[in-house]
Amino acid sequence: MDRLSNTVRPYAWGSTTAIPALLGIAPTGEPQAEMWMGAHPGAPSRLTRTTATTATTGETEILLTEAIETDPEGELGADTVARFGPRLPFLLKLLAAGAPLSVQVHPNLEQAREGYADEEARGVPIDAPHRTYKDANHKPELICALTPFAGLCGFRPPAEAAEAMEALGVDSLKPYVDLLRAHPEEAALREVLTAILGAEPAEMAATVTEAAAAAERIGGAHAPYARIAHHFPGDPGVLAAMLLNYVRLQPGEALFLDAGVPHAYLDGLGVEIMANSDNVLRCGLTPKHIDVPELLRIVRFEAIEPGVLRPEAAPSGEELYETPADEFALSRYTLATGAAPAELTAPTPQIVLCTAGSVTVGELALAPGESVFVPAGEPVSAAGEGTLFRATVAA
Repeated sequence: MDRLSNTVRPYAWGSTTAIPALLGIAPTGEPQAEMWMGAHPGAPSRLTRTTATTATTGETEILLTEAIETDPEGELGADTVARFGPRLPFLLKLLAAGAPLSVQVHPNLEQAREGYADEEARGVPIDAPHRTYKDANHKPELICALTPFAGLCGFRPPAEAAEAMEALGVDSLKPYVDLLRAHPEEAALREVLTAILGAEPAEMAATVTEAAAAAERIGGAHAPYARIAHHFPGDPGVLAAMLLNYVRLQPGEALFLDAGVPHAYLDGLGVEIMANSDNVLRCGLTPKHIDVPELLRIVRFEAIEPGVLRPEAAPSGEELYETPADEFALSRYTLATGAAPAELTAPTPQIVLCTAGSVTVGELALAPGESVFVPAGEPVSAAGEGTLFRATVAA
C-alpha cells in the first residue's frame, strides 16, 4: 500500500476555494477544478514506495503507471489484467465546479472503438483540436456529492422544455417551441438540438441574450439558465441546457451517467469515478470543437428521469453505489472512534480517499483529500473517525 501524490488540474471552470478548503490549505486564487487519482497518462498519481537493496533501504517516488507497467498482475491482480489489460481501468477524482462545465455526452464502447479507428485511419493527430476520439474506450461515470451539487442530466420531456422556453416570451424561440410540440419525442429532441447547434451564430447570440435576460427576470426554475448564460453569454449551449433535466444532489447522493446521456455539472464539490478514457463529445458551453454530425450519432434522443443514487448499506459498514459499469465500483465508509476496523481487503486494485475526519488505512494516517493505492489482494483495514471513499473494480 502506498500514499499517493496527486495532480490538481486548473481548468477555468474550477472553484477557487472548494478543494483547498477540503485539504485545509489556503487558496491560491486560481481555479482548482479536479484532483486526479489513478494511472491516467495525462496526470498519473505518484506513489512513495519503500525500496530495498542489499546495501540500503529507503523510499522513492515513482509514477503509478510505472509501477503497473513493471508488475501488472502484482498491482492489478490477474483477473483485472485478464478483463481490461495491463492498466488501471478507472480514474478517481475530486471535482470542484465553480462554473458550468460543457454540456457533453460520451460514446458507448462500440462507438468509441469505431470512432477511434476511423480517426486513426484518416490520420487525425491525437492532439488535434478537432480530434473527437482520444482512445478506443467508453466513459461511464458516477458523481457523488460532498456538498450540495447542481447539474444537468438527460433530456426532459419535450413538452416540459417547450413550456420552459415559451414562458420566456422570446419570439425567436417560437420555432423551437413549435418543433418540440409537433413531433414524436425522439424526432422533436433531435430536430431542436440540430437547429440550435446549426443556427447562424449572430442570430443565436441575440436569441440567447434575450432568453437569458428573461430567465433572470422570471427567476424560479429559470434561474439556473440565467446563471449559465452569465458564464457563457450568447452560447447556443444555454438553449441546449434548457432541454435537459436540472438536478440538485445533497451530500451523499450520486448520479450515474451512461453512454449517450447529455449532461453538465454546474456547481459543487464531489467525488467522481469513471472508466479511464478521454472521449467527450460536446454540445455547447465551450469554446472547444463541437463535432455536430458525430454528436447527433451518439446522443440518445429520449426523455429520462434522472435516477438519484443513494448508497446501499451492507452489514460490513460498506455503502455501495450500484451501477452497471464493469470498470469501477465506488463505496463509502463512515468510521467512528472505538468501532471495529473496516475490512477493505479485495482481489482487485483499490484507491482509498479520505474526505472527512482523521482515519488510518493500514499504517498510513489520512487527512481529508489524502489517498492511498492498495494493490490487488493486499490485506488492509481502516479505523478512526471520518469518511472514506473506496474505488475499485466491479466484481
